[in-house]
Amino acid sequence: MINKLMTRCTLTLLVASCIPFSAVRAENRIDIIRADAPELAAYGEQTVGVRQIDFIHKKQIDVLNTDNDRKDGDAFPYYDRPLTVEVWYPALANAKGSRVIKAFIRDGKTKVDLHGQAIVEAKPAKTEKAFPLVIISHGYPGNRFLMAPIAENIASKGYVVVSIDHTDSTYSTLSKISSSLVNRTKDQLFILDQISQLAKDKASFLYNLVDVNNTGIIGYSMGGYGTVVTVGGGLTQYALDQREGLFSTPKGTLDQYLSGSKEYLALADSRIKTAVTFAPAGMKRHFMDSETTKGIRVPMLFIAGSVDDVVGYEDGVRSLWKSASSVDRSLLTFDYANHNAGAPMAPPEEANKVDADLGFNLTMHYLDSVWDNVRMNNISTHFITAWLGKYLKHDSAMSSYFDLVPLSNDGKWSKAKNGMDNSDNTYWKGFPNRSASGLRFETLKAGS
Repeated sequence: MINKLMTRCTLTLLVASCIPFSAVRAENRIDIIRADAPELAAYGEQTVGVRQIDFIHKKQIDVLNTDNDRKDGDAFPYYDRPLTVEVWYPALANAKGSRVIKAFIRDGKTKVDLHGQAIVEAKPAKTEKAFPLVIISHGYPGNRFLMAPIAENIASKGYVVVSIDHTDSTYSTLSKISSSLVNRTKDQLFILDQISQLAKDKASFLYNLVDVNNTGIIGYSMGGYGTVVTVGGGLTQYALDQREGLFSTPKGTLDQYLSGSKEYLALADSRIKTAVTFAPAGMKRHFMDSETTKGIRVPMLFIAGSVDDVVGYEDGVRSLWKSASSVDRSLLTFDYANHNAGAPMAPPEEANKVDADLGFNLTMHYLDSVWDNVRMNNISTHFITAWLGKYLKHDSAMSSYFDLVPLSNDGKWSKAKNGMDNSDNTYWKGFPNRSASGLRFETLKAGS
């Protein structure tokens, strides 16, 4: 009798073994480096470990239960805010164990396996010099694994990378965006403080492993918004006054971020030395403007798609990049890419389905219609590696990766037989021949 259960069968000369489809999980790789990837996309020399840590940020304003039209002087409701993070870190070279982490996808219900190079619960590396800290802040909605390919890769180059699950804006805790508007910066600074404490705690795996005084932040979309606010790009009065629509917040909850105010200036944290933002929200909606962004105080790398219809390009990311005039800053543009440019991982196989509640194929949350996700991740990681190398590790050799003709398609490939550049070579450094296409890289100096 034929078994009605569908199976996947593997035949050899001696035996036929059959495994039910229901028992086979997809191998969603987060460590793929394409053959056409630029030089610095390759993994570094460090073995990588990965662990989850759970924190509680006590007595925070309960934004979701605060009346939008509360009167001045009315007490805020408070709650203890849970925050889970995933930590990728340099581990012992001979560490062994599982290289699979589990993550929710866009529906907030399906948990999938992500296969990479990081070893779960690996013992940390022994080091005489602590590694710089990189904090990652996801989009709305998202989760701490959305940029896992970048996080794991960066950790392999000698960084401790801490990616936050922002409560109320993860796939499984999704609620109004008002919580994100108020809490993103607070979450980032709180996690920085918590990691600082663990770095001094002999019972923690992070003890003497991480240098919090040498911190960078990577933020995507709403995480990019929070990052800009964290590093000095305060909010306009217009942002504080919104009481209607998607981007409204209860009265008084955003006052702490008003550009130029004493309360906001007191949030400045000198431990943060640089930032990278993918498609940061805020400029197009007038939550920031050309005056408030002058307050940005650390060098910044902006990454965007040229047809971003969510946060805007010319009136959004590019405008923000131009107006951050107090610092050196660069802008990497993926031509014809939309809002998902560079940051999200490739969609897990299990996401290829239409969700009845959301009304769309879940892969659309991750995909760009023009660019391949892995290709974009490789390019982003290349430039982020150079950026963090320059500003957190003070490696002067990294500057040459930014000395580029602005339009990648204008670069001329001219190399000698020994592989050295000829005098007329203008091809983008680190990119294989015929691979630097459809990209722009522009730099502005402080004061310009």
